[in-house]
Amino acid sequence: MQEPDAPILATLRDTDRDRYLACLLAPPEKRHSLACLYAFHAEIARIRDMIHEPLPGEIRLQWWRDLLENRSGDEGHPLAGALLRCIDEHHLPVAVLQNMIDARIFDLYDDPMEDTTALEGYAGETASALIQLASLVLDPTSAAESADAAGHAGVAQTIAGLLLLLPIHSRRGQVYVPADLLRATGLDREMLLDGRDEESIGRAVRAFCGLGRDHLAKARSSLASISPQNFSAFIPVALAEPVFDRAEAAGARTLSQSIQPPQWQRQWRMWRASRRRRF
Repeated sequence: MQEPDAPILATLRDTDRDRYLACLLAPPEKRHSLACLYAFHAEIARIRDMIHEPLPGEIRLQWWRDLLENRSGDEGHPLAGALLRCIDEHHLPVAVLQNMIDARIFDLYDDPMEDTTALEGYAGETASALIQLASLVLDPTSAAESADAAGHAGVAQTIAGLLLLLPIHSRRGQVYVPADLLRATGLDREMLLDGRDEESIGRAVRAFCGLGRDHLAKARSSLASISPQNFSAFIPVALAEPVFDRAEAAGARTLSQSIQPPQWQRQWRMWRASRRRRF
């Protein structure tokens, strides 16, 4: 049994507390590899938080691309070396990780999310791909069977995460709410960022939640396709629904106030999901 490296777990605890806890709820012999994947995902997801201009962010992403392409250059970087070993041990598709890196270029700029299809594609290459990679670690023989569930679960997870980040994104001038959804609720990018049309913004938030709930329902309808061994990959999805509940209640206030449920509630929901094998 390979225990997670302390530096990797520490990094994951600091950068993605929810997936850190989900990792601890996974089978002990799989925690090291899951910690590597989750820490890598968190590392590239937070690049925008660490830069002031897009170019340094692109350079950071290119470093990870080069690492995956050359399978070298990880000296002095515990996570990079551990990720390469995880890829080799579990025969993970490098192209999926490379697509995950490329998807994060969108985060570095303030371009609007073109439409719902673009958002679903972004989620598919990030959160959905992460669930599927985790499934390949947990139970590779059954991972393909739950690919559809992973796709929908990842979109629901992404929308919940974007709702939580709305205050930060609004201050930066970033808009992840799809432009077609904004138009359908009487808004555009500038009106959303302006924040004054609270009635329309409330409609947009509820519509965004509705999109997330739709994907969550589709993921739940595919629960039977998820093997018991692979369910650990889906544990964090249990946190999406309470975010939708809170966002719908807050409406336009979602742009300016935190709707994050308390830590103890998130821990309890993940523990319950792991026991009941339902999210």
